Amino acid sequence: MVPYRGVLTRSEPEKSLTNGFKRGVGRNSAGRITVRHKGGGVKRSFREIDFKYDKKEIPAVIKSVEYDPNRSGFIALISYADGAKRYTLLPVGLRVGDKILVSENADIKPGNRLPLRKIPVGTFIYNIEILPSSGAKMVRSAGSFAELLAHDAGYALIKMPSTEVRKVSENAWASVGHVSNEEFKLRNIGKAGRSRWLGIRPTVRGSAMNPVDHPYGGGEGRQGAGTRRPKNMWGKGTRGVKTRTPKKYSNVFVVLRRKKK
Repeated sequence: MVPYRGVLTRSEPEKSLTNGFKRGVGRNSAGRITVRHKGGGVKRSFREIDFKYDKKEIPAVIKSVEYDPNRSGFIALISYADGAKRYTLLPVGLRVGDKILVSENADIKPGNRLPLRKIPVGTFIYNIEILPSSGAKMVRSAGSFAELLAHDAGYALIKMPSTEVRKVSENAWASVGHVSNEEFKLRNIGKAGRSRWLGIRPTVRGSAMNPVDHPYGGGEGRQGAGTRRPKNMWGKGTRGVKTRTPKKYSNVFVVLRRKKK
């Protein structure tokens, strides 16, 4: 059981930073299901998280620590010295009353945000931009962090949570520390009903289907796959088949591929 009660300090979100939204429930713009096993679930409010961090050189204070149903890490309501309020991802080690700063000259401590060129080698970072001023895109889930390995010819070499090493412009910004709620991966859903609350619908084994519905379907009693290689219900290969686009734009920035499990 993740001890939320001892961490969270507020139950209702800041109204000015929330709005309603329609969840995708696995469907595309035509209404067709493109991702299976999604749908239903408890109604949620969307919290507007600041990933741009465009208020630079203005100190901010953490006012509350809150739960966000739309992400795995905790969020913090911060108040800037000029009166503005924003939601941000909470790093481990910060609590109500602590200060954070977005500045090129900020101290190297959890929550502060700096350009990669100003961050020392060996520092753990999160909320990383892919391109300068594009907003944080990488390393945002609970308990995750990347490690800054080196500075080289205008690029920072970063070891991602997947063990992949990639180059990112030194002018891109990142936050120091790692994302809160480290024990998220230890949670136990406990029952089928809670999965439905989370918007996760049941998954049926291919071998339990009819032959018309899946390559593994049919047969009397329990049957093995009975095919030359593993495949999904549309006949596409699974279990180790590479699906990455061969000419993906970011290939040139990947220094070392992730380790296979």
